[in-house]
Amino acid sequence: MNTTDLTQIPLTDEGSFEVQLEKSGQILRVTKDQSILKVLQDAGHDVPFSCSEGICGTCLTKVVAGTPDHWDMFLTPEEQEANDQMLICCSRSQTARLVLDL
Repeated sequence: MNTTDLTQIPLTDEGSFEVQLEKSGQILRVTKDQSILKVLQDAGHDVPFSCSEGICGTCLTKVVAGTPDHWDMFLTPEEQEANDQMLICCSRSQTARLVLDL
């Protein structure tokens, strides 16, 4: 059976992507006008946040798979390049799916 690994496929021009929560396996769609944080909150998940602007680091979340598109001002360039964590209040995805340690 051939299954496509969406964590390796570049994001489409539409701008939406999926977030998979590693612990539950739940998959949520994030549209181009939503933040990951907002989608998680709307789905009933209680995730820590404060500024919602990518400055404070409160919503820092480990990335298990996929490639984040960092829009924050908190992580250093080296930390952003590692792509193993992201600020979910403002950052997005460069791949069709992100798997987060949630």
